[in-house]
Amino acid sequence: MKPLMPVIALAVLTAACGSSETGKTADGANMVKVANALCRPTPNGRDLTACYMTLTASGDDRLMSIAAPDAASAQLHEMKIENGEMRMGEVTGGLALPAGKATALAPNGDHIMLMGLSRPLAEGDVVSLTLGFQKAAPVAVQARVGQPALPGAH
Repeated sequence: MKPLMPVIALAVLTAACGSSETGKTADGANMVKVANALCRPTPNGRDLTACYMTLTASGDDRLMSIAAPDAASAQLHEMKIENGEMRMGEVTGGLALPAGKATALAPNGDHIMLMGLSRPLAEGDVVSLTLGFQKAAPVAVQARVGQPALPGAH
């Protein structure tokens, strides 16, 4: 039986990496699935970081708020090009989540910024977030801390 233990442990870890959280309204009208939640480790001496994930709503919805107990503030940010320069800024009015379409919060695009962190974040840590939606119930998310995959990397 001992040779099976590493295989079982690997299966459990693999299943945990693909886990997701879902929020549903009391009447079951709308759900939002959250997958692949990840926050970057904090750079030395900094108290902010970016978080990424994929959101899929069962019906049209909007991501309206983010709460993070380990941060003084959490905001939805967007990256865009203005006058040939990349700029980042807070999104007002929420983020549209079209029904059935996976909406990625990713590097160089829409993402969550955590500011005023109460502790440094290191690879392997976990960050608790609560996402608030216009229609769906709030979703509690446990984001792992690590580096996002680079575009084009396999």
